[in-house]
Amino acid sequence: MPKEIAGSVEDIENEAEKLLEEASAQAREILSEAREEARKTLSSELSLDEVKGEYDRIVNEAREEAERKRTDSEKRAAAISDNAEKKAREITGRMVSIIAGRS
Repeated sequence: MPKEIAGSVEDIENEAEKLLEEASAQAREILSEAREEARKTLSSELSLDEVKGEYDRIVNEAREEAERKRTDSEKRAAAISDNAEKKAREITGRMVSIIAGRS
């Protein structure tokens, strides 16, 4: 049973880590797309002020979206971790009851 608990906790931790990695990948992709869009804007024939303003807007939007996704993933990962701890405590309590003969 302790191996099952450890395995469950590891699975949950792995899933939380996977969520954070996915959020980071999405953030990188969003920033990459924003940079590419900014490059395209810079290569067009617009005034420098217009280009700078558009570049700043695009990059800021991308950063905000990336931050929202990262924050959301961290919250989901924390919830998964909290749930794992709760389950581990419940299982430990059951094991103690079984060992103590209070099943």
